[in-house]
Amino acid sequence: MALSREEREQFLAEPHIAALAVDARREGRAPLTVPIWYQYETGGDAWIMTGRTSRKGLAIAEAGRFSLLADRLTPTIRYVSVEGPVVATGPATPEHLVELASRYLPAEKVAAYVDMASKEHGEQVVIRLRPEHWLSADLGTL
Repeated sequence: MALSREEREQFLAEPHIAALAVDARREGRAPLTVPIWYQYETGGDAWIMTGRTSRKGLAIAEAGRFSLLADRLTPTIRYVSVEGPVVATGPATPEHLVELASRYLPAEKVAAYVDMASKEHGEQVVIRLRPEHWLSADLGTL
């Protein structure tokens, strides 16, 4: 059964690992699909962080849009997919990195991750997606 707008936005606001898909614009190739951390607050735009010159960063810049798919298996099988245009791209700040790491990691691991990522991930950007098309379902009634 499809989720209501409120249910799908609330689900996307939970800290799931998403699958990001973007048209890589390579002849004979399927879209680039990779796991990614993301941030979303109900009613707003979703955002990700990635390397400015990473394969996904370059593909998103060229395509101008991408999709995120979040899912879970328990207590019921549920998923939300959102697709839309890029509405902003800008430099990632240390505050962005802390916010994203805090969403996914236990508090005691955030500082070490932020330190490592700051040293090893190179120049990062924040890319904002405006949700335009949604697909969702809860298969809990099966």
